[in-house]
Amino acid sequence: FCAALFGCLATSTKTILAESLLHGYKFDSINTVYYMAPFATMILGVPALLLEGNGVMDWFHAHPSPWAALIIIFSSGVLAFCLNFSIFYVIHSTTAVTFNVAGNLKVAVAVLISWLIFRNPISGLNAVGCGITLLGCTFYGYVRHMLPQQTPGAPRTPRTPRKKMELLPLVNNEKLDDKV
Repeated sequence: FCAALFGCLATSTKTILAESLLHGYKFDSINTVYYMAPFATMILGVPALLLEGNGVMDWFHAHPSPWAALIIIFSSGVLAFCLNFSIFYVIHSTTAVTFNVAGNLKVAVAVLISWLIFRNPISGLNAVGCGITLLGCTFYGYVRHMLPQQTPGAPRTPRTPRKKMELLPLVNNEKLDDKV
């Protein structure tokens, strides 16, 4: 539970940071990968050396030609780059919340397809969880679809200024009093 909670928090932090870079600083997907990759390498490098360092060195000493392993490692890095680029592209095109909702939908659909095709057993609690996930994702999609279609008389969102006064900057200037 603690590992899953930490993984969820880390992933959510990454997507929120990516959204702030993509939308706030107007980065594109490739720049976001460029700036986030060194930090991810540093964060993962230390535990990898501490936990896997001796095993990697033993493997290199046991195998005279490491080229096959290096090709696999390089291919894995290219695939990781493509995955991160596509994640940042989706976040840039939508939002971090939409990306996380789509990820949850993907898991629920994978469980249901696994049950339909391979007849993998699903407990009652898992079925309820998948149902709630599907309902939540459907409701989120419906709300996202309905927000742009609001009529002018409909209640405004919190970001919409309600009065002309809210459009003016908060400064003490006599010239602004004449405009209001």
